[in-house]
Amino acid sequence: MTWDIRGKNVLITGATGGLGLETSVELARRGARVTMVGRDPGRTEAAAAGVRARSGSAEVSHLLCDFASQGEIRRLAEEVLARHDRLDVLINNAGGVNKERRLTADGIETTFAVNHLGYFLLTSRLTDLLVRSAPARVVSVASEGHRQGTIDFDDLGFERGGYKIMRAYGRSKLANILFSSELARRLAGTGVTSNSLHPGAVDTNIWSGAPGWAKPLIAVLLRPFLLSVEKGAATLVHLAASPEVEGVTGRYFVKNKPAPPAPLAQDEALAQRLWEVSAAMVGG
Repeated sequence: MTWDIRGKNVLITGATGGLGLETSVELARRGARVTMVGRDPGRTEAAAAGVRARSGSAEVSHLLCDFASQGEIRRLAEEVLARHDRLDVLINNAGGVNKERRLTADGIETTFAVNHLGYFLLTSRLTDLLVRSAPARVVSVASEGHRQGTIDFDDLGFERGGYKIMRAYGRSKLANILFSSELARRLAGTGVTSNSLHPGAVDTNIWSGAPGWAKPLIAVLLRPFLLSVEKGAATLVHLAASPEVEGVTGRYFVKNKPAPPAPLAQDEALAQRLWEVSAAMVGG
């Protein structure tokens, strides 16, 4: 059978703005049953209403989750399992940046906790449902920023110093690709594919967490060269909805095409160790 997004259940995190919002609109417009995940109750409800209006689809619902909390992620997974008997597409998109080093309530550096462990924990909790729903897809939003990323298992959270906004972001995005590829290997033969992507340099509010001095520079120097969120969402939509990538797994996509990530992102031993460490950080 050729993949058809119509009638399929899609869960999208980070869906109240930017890439997640535009992906929700386009997939709903194509006939998917979309569940949007956001952090703020009012904003999430308004975003879902906006997607229903823009897409012309009534098959749009929403759930709440603060991805800085592992307890919240577990609760979200339980709600998904209670509401749905199948999950065809999981889009891991929630994320952000932080100008200063902060810890979550779980005691983990926030950028790593939200951008990587959020993907890892939610996907792990929903893996059995995805396998039962196969063919199914997991799509994880990474970034070309991963090319400046490093993994230091002795200091994942920059406890020893050296925290910088782009160092933390690059580490989390490198982790996204390593996780996505390792997931593909672990789910080989199940009918569930796992791919990651760079959406392009997109004009979203992700950099609202940047230092105050940097925001005017971003607005003046970078914004004229940034993609619209509609164009940025194209690769997400492609990986979720296109029959062209049916059965394709373990790849990193840029502009709808597979592309080689940084050598470090292709290190299978590193990916396996990151998986094991991540599992320990979320309690197995």
